Amino acid sequence: MNNPPVIGVLALQGDVREHLIALAAADAVARPVRRPEELAEVDGLVIPGGESTTISKLAALFGMLEPLRERVRAGLPVYGTCAGLIMLADKILDPRSGQETIGGIEMIVRRNAFGRQNESFEATVEVAGVGPVEGVFIRAPWVESVGAGAEVLAEHGGHIVAVRQGNALATSFHPELTGDHRMHALFVDMVRAAG
Repeated sequence: MNNPPVIGVLALQGDVREHLIALAAADAVARPVRRPEELAEVDGLVIPGGESTTISKLAALFGMLEPLRERVRAGLPVYGTCAGLIMLADKILDPRSGQETIGGIEMIVRRNAFGRQNESFEATVEVAGVGPVEGVFIRAPWVESVGAGAEVLAEHGGHIVAVRQGNALATSFHPELTGDHRMHALFVDMVRAAG
């Protein structure tokens, strides 16, 4: 893939604008995605943070859950941050009633595991292949366990906070809020490699 890849940001809730800016800075053509026909036009997708239950319900309302599952199963590169990480999990330990995921990474996650909104924090996280990044953790989940197909890229406080499996990448933290675009550049490289 020689031209800049087209990467969508699931624009149902969360830090959509910040991800669009970070992707553009990482040399991608970034656009919001809300409908299945928009999803069909992208080379990769970011699922932003926000509230995972709300994202799940809005994805169902917009008719996006099954198209998202199908494209991720078919190998669409996807990057989930915070609530987006939860959406990529095979299983949630403490789901809200009716909450669904897209799947894509063999992992079990715990919602709000690092605490409530007022317990949000920043910490330096050593990410394999990237180096130290400033992690912004906002009501962040952590990964309780991963399956054999998933690679742990980072831990914080003894908990898994970054995972990759095939074309899927997920972090508990929000790199889009720091001005450091290396995590987005990693994802753009994944999208190029998949092309």
